[in-house]
Amino acid sequence: MHPASSIIFFTTSAGAGYGLLFLIGLAAPVGLIPDGRWLGFVTLGLALGLAVAGLVSSTFHLGHPERAWRAMSQWRSSWLSREGVAALVTFAPAGLFAIGWVFLEATGGVWGLFGLLAAAGAVVTVGCTAMIYASLKTIRQWHNPFVLPLYLAFALMSGALWLNVLLHFFGAQGLWSDLLALVSPILAWGLKMAYWRDVDGATGASTPETATGLGAIGQVRLLEPPHTDQNYLMREMGFTIARKHAEKLRRIALFLGLGCCVVLAAVALFTSGVISGIAVFLAAVAGSLSILLERWLFFAEATHTVMLYYGARSA
Repeated sequence: MHPASSIIFFTTSAGAGYGLLFLIGLAAPVGLIPDGRWLGFVTLGLALGLAVAGLVSSTFHLGHPERAWRAMSQWRSSWLSREGVAALVTFAPAGLFAIGWVFLEATGGVWGLFGLLAAAGAVVTVGCTAMIYASLKTIRQWHNPFVLPLYLAFALMSGALWLNVLLHFFGAQGLWSDLLALVSPILAWGLKMAYWRDVDGATGASTPETATGLGAIGQVRLLEPPHTDQNYLMREMGFTIARKHAEKLRRIALFLGLGCCVVLAAVALFTSGVISGIAVFLAAVAGSLSILLERWLFFAEATHTVMLYYGARSA
């Protein structure tokens, strides 16, 4: 599949925003995060800003972005529509939670309930994003049981890393935030390695023989191409990346997301002051870059069954 930059930014930015909102909505009401006005303004501002930026960028991939609002009318059957509805609904309790925190410096009671509702909405929204891809049976790399937990785990990872940066900046960090920044990359990339083993070890479920029903006769070969030139399907669905390049990018992503993040988070855990602050910031940057690479590979390595019509041997 052709990795569109708008979709890569959308899934990465929105995932980070909703991951951060989830952690804020859980931690602030139980007192793990101080209810200071400026801390609330910056953390909630970053969470909602990342979410909005991601959602807006997703419309750039549409043929008619001005009609994006119509997609939400199909929530009964479309995960894309459900995602849009969930995103908008989540902003309601998130906005009320922000009012209580920023203007009243209150994160408990009814304001804390709004935070918990916003956290639940964030999980549902990221889950709907994952299901947009996991529900597509024509792409075996996406129609995979790992996809949903992977999207949730990477949202948690990016949210934890950037929350730790903000808490260190305001001097409000705790052992729990440092540990979460250490453990979440291990969880996310552990799942990703399991996903890679699963999709690499599986053979294509669809072949020209199964697609035509002629497998009992013998091997099906393409007599001549259906088109003499590139078309939309071949550009979008037929994008391929060489195995050696994919493996190299995988190693770089693992180095940044697992190696660098874990080492820097450990440094932050056992140090203090400026060194600790620099370590958590670098960990967040490395983690975000690793997720961008992961998301690019998620699209670039996907194979669509329509390419069987254009000569692919499996999909």
